[in-house]
Parts: sequence; structure tokens; C-alpha cells
Amino acid sequence: MTTPVTPETYRLVVVSAGVSDPSSTRLLADRATQRAVAILESRGHTVTVTAIDLRELLPELPQALSSQLMGPRFTKAIEHLQAADGIIAAAPVYKAAASGLFSSFFQVLDNDLLIGKPVILAATAGTARHALVVDEEMRSLFAYLRALPVPTGLFASTEDWTDKALGTRIDRAATELAILVESGFARKVRDDSWARYQHTYGSAGGTELDIDLDSDMMRLATGGSLRDAAADPFDLRDS
Repeated sequence: MTTPVTPETYRLVVVSAGVSDPSSTRLLADRATQRAVAILESRGHTVTVTAIDLRELLPELPQALSSQLMGPRFTKAIEHLQAADGIIAAAPVYKAAASGLFSSFFQVLDNDLLIGKPVILAATAGTARHALVVDEEMRSLFAYLRALPVPTGLFASTEDWTDKALGTRIDRAATELAILVESGFARKVRDDSWARYQHTYGSAGGTELDIDLDSDMMRLATGGSLRDAAADPFDLRDS
């Protein structure tokens, strides 16, 4: 017996690192998004979709990488990701790795931003030799960010676009995303388990303010001496 589902409004965010126009990377992301939207809407939900085209953030990327100062477009992108119930992240592959634009964007993000959020990982390339990039590189990046990549990764090389198997994989990944979004897992983690995560200092959504800045370790971390930290008799300042 199927459990009745309460209609909800969900927000999907598409992150594409394709730089060409038209972009096969964006095309793959859009196909996965359209299928996920169709599945969620067929179950009575309302879905809004926001697209983040990373090539538009290129002028702000050097500053974000060097100083963590976010420009207006970067800030808006972060706000969309923070509010997302599900994410579709797609990258072109160059030299057996996701593009530098894609990797740099996600490396700049706060470590706590994507905790528990379901993600479809997708990549495109000119040859099937790059097919393992999704699982060997992209999946490990999102695991570090403590996001929740769906089991099915998407990869499309030039010859895959005419293969019906690509459509099957897209349908499977979209179904997995829809189920995870519908479960509300990310929201439940934030509501019930947020304090159980080891947050990076400065990225804990305000809870870092509870840190005891007068502790021995924090005094040492901010340049205090051993004597200041723990009244250690071995004062090395004059040695």
C-alpha cells in the first residue's frame, strides 16, 4: 500500500560549468532536471528551478579564491544553493578531471552549505575514456562537502547522445533525486542533527560563537605563548 504524499513546494538548483554556447554540459543538466521536475509534479508537488551558469561568475572567481570575498553574483548563487532542496551539478571534463571552473566554485563554498542535500552528479566529455570522473573525482568532492549524491551518476560522451541507455540513466538518477528530495532528509539533518556535525570554524551558521576563545588551545591558535596557554614553566619566548 502506497503512503499518501503531502504536496510540497520544492526548489531545484542547476549548476552548470559548461562554457560553450550551446553547451552539452548544460543540455545534460537540463535533461536530468526536466525529468526530476516531471516526477515530482506527477506526485502532486510544485517545483521551482534556478539555474547557476558558472561562466557568468568567472569575473568574481579570482577574488573569491584568493580572499574568500564574494561578489554579488557569487553571493546570489550561494543563497540559491542554501535554499535548494535538490541540486543538479554538471561539469565538462578536461584531461581526466572536472573543469577548473567547476572544482574552484565548489571549493570556495562554505563546508557546511550542502550538508545532506541530494545531488545529481553529471559530466560530459568528447570520449568515453573520461567516464569514471563522476565517481572517482566529483563524488569524492561532494562527499567531503557532506552532500548526498544520488547512486546513479550521469556521464555523456559524444557517442552517448544517440544511445537510449543515456535516457535510462537520466530517468534513474532523476527518480533517485526526487525520492531523496521528497524525504526531506537535508531539512531533517539541519533540524535534528546539526549539532552532531563537526563544523569548520567560521562556517557553522553561527554556532561557532559557542566556542570558548579563552581555552588553552584557542590561545595557542591565536599566537599566545605556552605560558599564556597553560602556565607552562618552559617559556620559550626568550630562548
